[in-house]
Amino acid sequence: MKDLLVKINAEIETFKTESESLTEKGVKAAGARARKATLEIEKLLKEFRKVSIEESKK
Repeated sequence: MKDLLVKINAEIETFKTESESLTEKGVKAAGARARKATLEIEKLLKEFRKVSIEESKK
């Protein structure tokens, strides 16, 4: 579970960095990288929900 949280936080940081590059510097490629990070965050959050439910049943 801790490993999953580390991955989630890393993807959130990636999203923050890329979205700032897009909005502040106008780097268009950063937009694509930010969108990719959101997809990965979505997958990781679904996995977190699944693991969390399993842990609560123990």
